[in-house]
Amino acid sequence: MSPSTEHIRSLALAGHAGAGKTTLFEAMLHAGGALTGMGSVERGSTVSDTDPMEKARGHSIDASIASIERNGYRIHLLDTPGYADFRGPALAALAAADTVAIVVNAANGIEHGTRSMMAHAKQRGIARLIVVNRIDAEGVDLAALVDDLREEFGNECLPLNLPASKGHSVRDAFFQTAGDTDFSSPGEAHQRIIDQVVEIDDEVMEHYLEAGESALSAAEIRAALEHCLRDGHLVPIVFTSARDGVGVVELLDLVERILPCPSETNPPPFLDANDKPFEVTADPARHVIADVFKIVNDPFVGKLGVFRVWQGCVRKDSPLFVDDGRKPFKVAHLFRLKGREHVEIDEALPGDIAAVAKIDDIHFDAVLHDASDEGRIHLEPAAFPVPMYGLAVEPAHKGQEQKLSQALGKLAEEDPCFRVEHHKELNETVVRGLSDLHLKLMLERMKARYDVDVMTHPPRIAYRETIGTAAEGHHRHKKQTGGAGQFGEVFLRVEPLDRGAGFVFDDQTKGGVIPGQFMPAIEKGVRQALDHGAIAGYPIQDVRVIVYDGKHHPVDSKEVAFISAGRKAFLDAVSRARPLVLEPLVDLEVSIPDHYVGDVTGGLASRRAQIMGTDSLRGSETLIKARVPLAELIDYPTQLKAMTGGQGRYAMAFSHYDTVPPGVQKKLAEAWKPKVEED
Repeated sequence: MSPSTEHIRSLALAGHAGAGKTTLFEAMLHAGGALTGMGSVERGSTVSDTDPMEKARGHSIDASIASIERNGYRIHLLDTPGYADFRGPALAALAAADTVAIVVNAANGIEHGTRSMMAHAKQRGIARLIVVNRIDAEGVDLAALVDDLREEFGNECLPLNLPASKGHSVRDAFFQTAGDTDFSSPGEAHQRIIDQVVEIDDEVMEHYLEAGESALSAAEIRAALEHCLRDGHLVPIVFTSARDGVGVVELLDLVERILPCPSETNPPPFLDANDKPFEVTADPARHVIADVFKIVNDPFVGKLGVFRVWQGCVRKDSPLFVDDGRKPFKVAHLFRLKGREHVEIDEALPGDIAAVAKIDDIHFDAVLHDASDEGRIHLEPAAFPVPMYGLAVEPAHKGQEQKLSQALGKLAEEDPCFRVEHHKELNETVVRGLSDLHLKLMLERMKARYDVDVMTHPPRIAYRETIGTAAEGHHRHKKQTGGAGQFGEVFLRVEPLDRGAGFVFDDQTKGGVIPGQFMPAIEKGVRQALDHGAIAGYPIQDVRVIVYDGKHHPVDSKEVAFISAGRKAFLDAVSRARPLVLEPLVDLEVSIPDHYVGDVTGGLASRRAQIMGTDSLRGSETLIKARVPLAELIDYPTQLKAMTGGQGRYAMAFSHYDTVPPGVQKKLAEAWKPKVEED
């Protein structure tokens, strides 16, 4: 029998690579009775890491899902990749959880992945929990680490339990106030938590100040605690040593007793047809609203759509719509996941994570529902890292073009940070990802799954073009070939827009000099030029085009004539508007031992980097923050590894586009060979 919605929990394990997330995931499944024995990452026998590449490399590449049935509760667990190269599946999985547990390696302290995942969960309004793992590691200073966590993430970070017996056990500090611990005391930690919790509610605070904690009812404390977790006013810290099972049962107890249930959480921002907020309620009696957060193209089961139910109850054999689709599909099979295993179930309640198979229309971020009038409900898009690394790919063997296209499409369905672009002008397919490692593993996966070999070319940077000033352009397209001719004449003006504003097309003609039916043709011609570039062959952006005059012929004016006239008038204007090439800049964070700071900052300066600052980290490490042109980082992983003896780590995220130096623009322009067009 299914537990009630109030007894369902969902917890995503996130954080930096090597923090022990997969081992903790395995330990929780074992302690919760879902496994008879624990596997290990080293042996490749965990529930989570079942992909051959994950086993070979010893770390997660995709998010993995399993659940525990314990004490009348159902706990859904999601294990996410820690490396920034695989941030897409990790961030997608967080959207399905009511709480995110940021796992911190006690030996390493706060790392880049700790910061980024804490920031993402906070921005999305997801309750957060910090799990300090490997508390029995030699030489760790757990008291100092707690101080670091509070300094980095705020005083709302408070221990809910404490390590004892030199990291070989933990003691509760929320429900108990006595016992020996390695630092602080349960009583002191308990008092801090209560003080933090009661101040969220004025009435509870007043009651507490008047009569003390003993006068507060369990319902008052629970309501205030739920409010604190939902608003980020409390971020509990707990301690574990997952490999040895220390603190794991205690963690499961806290998940059941303290963490929010589906009705106490902040659901993701659903929007209606008018892009207004659409409120969902964790009520199984209402219409179904579910979000697809993961796609798996399984060679045996077919396309699997994994979703979180936010409202209503999904039942086997019931009809569901995908987005605004007119025709529902029948839920012939409903699954719960346990790694790669699929267990058939009869229903999924609010808070449950389930899956359906072989539904062609299903896709990442699709909204599933059972009411045709709710077809325009959609999710506000989550912020994913922009995939900037690119590789041009082509099949290694002739005749596999279609097979390559299909395989790349399936990979792109699974990873929101893996994109496929088809450049018609160059007859080129480009794949983009978050790093060279990301792309390498995706192409290896394609070979293993779909038996498609590819040849790759050096990455092509996603440059853009724009203009630096306003200018006017003109073109008359006139052809006479014996029969009906072609005629169209366009006068237009171009103006620069703010960076990132895109493209605006404006018709300011008067007196019918160009009939209205030809204006879309002019815009089409302009957009063709936008796509193909004007000086270096890259897409043009941040431009406003104003058509203000022109001429037509009552017989010879045709759509094709105004397409050509619009395109060439635009190019004429751009050539006079101080055309510029833009390059993508990324925010780079490099973590290195202190004694490499000089070498690394010098190396970055030679790559046109702007050093934004440095921070001192625990363990004699320095975090260097810089803004760097992406074109300068193609071989950076190799250089950083050589410079630091493999001890340097880096992560980057897209920042913005900015103009390239004149010398770089000249080289790009000289390398471009545009097609010569006849009028």
